[in-house]
Amino acid sequence: MSNTISPLPREVADRYVDELIALDPVTGTYLGVKESSSRLPDTSPAGQEALAELMRATLARLDEAERQPGADSDVERRCARLLRERLTAELAVHDAEEGLRAVGNMSTPPHAVREVFTVTPADTEEDWAAIAERLRAVPAALAGYRESLSLGLERKLYAAPRPTATFVEQLTEWADVDGSGRGWFEDFASAGPDALRAELDEAARTATAAVVELRDWMRDVYAPTIEGAPNVVGRERYARWSRYYNGTDLDLDEAYAYGWSEYHRLLTEMKTEASKILPGAETPWVALAHLDEHGRHIEGVDEVRTWLQGLMDEAIEALDGTHFELAERVRKVESRIAPPGGAAAPYYTGPSEDFSRPGRTWLPTMGLTRFPVYDLVSTWYHEGVPGHHLQLAQWVHVAEDLSRYQATVGMVSANAEGWALYAERLMDELGFLKDAEERLGYLDAQMMRAARVIVDIGMHLELEIPADSPFHPGERWTPELAQEFFGAHSSRPADFVESELTRYLTIPGQAIGYKLGERAWLLGREKARERHGDAFDPKAWHMAALSQGSLGLDDLVDELSRL
Repeated sequence: MSNTISPLPREVADRYVDELIALDPVTGTYLGVKESSSRLPDTSPAGQEALAELMRATLARLDEAERQPGADSDVERRCARLLRERLTAELAVHDAEEGLRAVGNMSTPPHAVREVFTVTPADTEEDWAAIAERLRAVPAALAGYRESLSLGLERKLYAAPRPTATFVEQLTEWADVDGSGRGWFEDFASAGPDALRAELDEAARTATAAVVELRDWMRDVYAPTIEGAPNVVGRERYARWSRYYNGTDLDLDEAYAYGWSEYHRLLTEMKTEASKILPGAETPWVALAHLDEHGRHIEGVDEVRTWLQGLMDEAIEALDGTHFELAERVRKVESRIAPPGGAAAPYYTGPSEDFSRPGRTWLPTMGLTRFPVYDLVSTWYHEGVPGHHLQLAQWVHVAEDLSRYQATVGMVSANAEGWALYAERLMDELGFLKDAEERLGYLDAQMMRAARVIVDIGMHLELEIPADSPFHPGERWTPELAQEFFGAHSSRPADFVESELTRYLTIPGQAIGYKLGERAWLLGREKARERHGDAFDPKAWHMAALSQGSLGLDDLVDELSRL
């Protein structure tokens, strides 16, 4: 008889992370695993299947772990709940062979290959030697990706034409950043030490050549083959992706109706704030256009980076000890300018597991040098503090109390994006938006997230526009109508709007998680407040909520209500 003690769910989850890193060194780099710095993942069909096999084996181990004594404790139960939901959703995407048509303006294997260099350690000559090896691995990674897309073509699993065209444009920019014939990888490698100059330059040129080869194949073979394919995914594929990004099986028609209800609520609030800025403005976006010219601005790229850093530092000083209790290492976050050739939206990258690389916010400038303040304040409360940074850095800080999986790779997009949007609302509730200019900018950002729910679900499911809509009532959504609607209800410039719509076609179901995730956080807070009555402590609740790791939206509401 064996005396071996079977592992509990958290041990199963952490074993999964270890085995995942072995297959996916990009994940390893984001976690701060030094041994990952020189490698890139296998992006071929075989590489995708190896990941799927790991998921299946982990689910089998989880079945056994959940039968063990102690598996019903809160910490084990939450971990098991997340691990099962995430791996099941990821396997559904894999089994539908979505990885054979992963083309778009973000979140594709080539984007991961490029972006991982921005977080790869680059402090010592040893670090740069690993970078040179990773650069030499770029051709194989891009070739594996091309192999996957080729199999997709054979099986008539086509990506959408519009994101494909944008991706070709991005590859062109990566191959020649500024028209001088110098690629992004060569530009990146130029910061390396002189002792490795020849090796780095050669490796970077090899990487750029692989980008050019992929670009030419995408342009000359892939794009013509998929010409005429639909840009939208339909209800079945959308439901699968929605589950993946939101961690629950949504009632998509109810969610669409909720998007419209938020649209009408926010429009009323926006009109009130707009009247304070430009009395008589026909729409809130006329007032925002006025702010583009006459509102407060930051001049200069370096200056805006410094200003955003100051905004986050000020938020930390004001919130720590009053509305949150922050560990010293969570208090550090860096403002960065995003590398060119990506999507237009700002983003956040979390800290390494040992915090040697801090959390960072990234601003794509899109060639601009003048930045309206109204468009930045609530956005950096979202990306930085108290948004993504406080949540994701807190997860890493309490990883030993959770599991490595819950603190890192187990993230549900709608949980994190919902918290970040909740964080914007919280800062409004707490009075941090000082005037009508900042508040209208916040409401404009909220309206953008409501519009995302409407157009993302509407165009992919080709739903009817309601009769009480001021925009094309009774017609059915198309990507063209979606772009027109989004542009008419956003202060963002045309290139941002186009990038956004391409993003929704690239990653269907992800963009709705902001508003639906915020709704889950608000509902969880409301239920917890009802449960505790006058004894409800918002600071204690926030810290408990931020320390429980990620969950899908239904599970999130349930767990938040218990806190």
